[in-house]
Amino acid sequence: MSDLSRRNLLSLGVALGLVGVTGVAPALAAPAGADPWWAWDDELDQVMATLLDTGQVPAVNTALRPWVNNNHALPTGLPTALATHLQHANALPAWADRAKLRLAADFNRRKDTYLFMLYGLGSGIMSTVIPREAKSVYWSAGGADMQDRAAKTFTFGYDLSELNAFEPGGQFVVTANKTRLVHAAVRHLLPQSPHWSAVADEQNGIPISNGDILVTFHSLGTFVHRKLVEWRVPMTAAEEDAFLHMWKVAIHLLGVRDEFIPQTWAAADAQAARVLTPILAPSFEGRELAEDLLGLTAQIDLGVTRGFLNEFVRYVLSDAIGDWLGLRRDLAAAALVRTGWPAYIAFREGLLPVMPVGFYMFDQFIRALAMLFLNNASSPTTTVITIPTGNRPGA
Repeated sequence: MSDLSRRNLLSLGVALGLVGVTGVAPALAAPAGADPWWAWDDELDQVMATLLDTGQVPAVNTALRPWVNNNHALPTGLPTALATHLQHANALPAWADRAKLRLAADFNRRKDTYLFMLYGLGSGIMSTVIPREAKSVYWSAGGADMQDRAAKTFTFGYDLSELNAFEPGGQFVVTANKTRLVHAAVRHLLPQSPHWSAVADEQNGIPISNGDILVTFHSLGTFVHRKLVEWRVPMTAAEEDAFLHMWKVAIHLLGVRDEFIPQTWAAADAQAARVLTPILAPSFEGRELAEDLLGLTAQIDLGVTRGFLNEFVRYVLSDAIGDWLGLRRDLAAAALVRTGWPAYIAFREGLLPVMPVGFYMFDQFIRALAMLFLNNASSPTTTVITIPTGNRPGA
């Protein structure tokens, strides 16, 4: 694939994955006395609440703007408590394995087409049928402008998928820490919204617990890994382990306590079966967000119909989810997707000697989606993750 597609297809999918807030609270396996659903980011949450209540966040955003690369020094002029937090948090955990992270980066590059489609038309749309996530996203500041939100979230996915994501010259460690600051701000702001409070069921009235972030991980990493296996995409055991290791480091950097993070794909699958699959459900907020996300595709010629797009979502997720979201059926497109996509994968992986009918259409569809996002969202070099100071206008 071209450099453009290698660097950006995966990123768009993660952007649409809306990393950050999710689910309801089924039981999560955890050490005795520990409960991820009652674990937030206490010290940072207190710091951010003070900064918001005293009007310091705009100045903090200005100070953080030039802080981009992992090897950049912390900005000067930050409030002492925030600087102290970042000095401790802005580093890989001691257990991070750089060799595995490099292998994961190479795996992302080589499998980017499948990863993009799964993150974008799988995880991204799945997020709209995770009730807590949909409601929290919709009523937060970002929910009012999904294109802008996708542009900002795109930075997270872009930096995670880069070959040097965790290296000194990469950007993901800083990006993850900025995202963690955003989460802390949302935890303080959303409970002030009467609209969100009227529909929320979070423990103690606080969103984005460790459990919520784990559910988001399962809608992204665990779901994608399971589909790659189901689609028979060739992967070595080392690549699968490296892909999980990358996600483990990522959610650690978002503030999830290590004891809550599954250590194997078997453990992740079992956890997801308890906490993700049972809670998928439609909501007003989710339907609105799904239409916003899918509606972005109407802005350019993708080379396919809206029916094709709807049927691809149904194929990746399920007809039940498609029905929840009101995705109109197109039976001809459904037949094309269900026969053409497996053949597309087989040819790309050298398992089919002759290019199948429809290969070019699938290839162009993926490229068009990438260009849609890139043309309507700022580039990673100009998109800035900023700490919000309010909720959805009018909320």
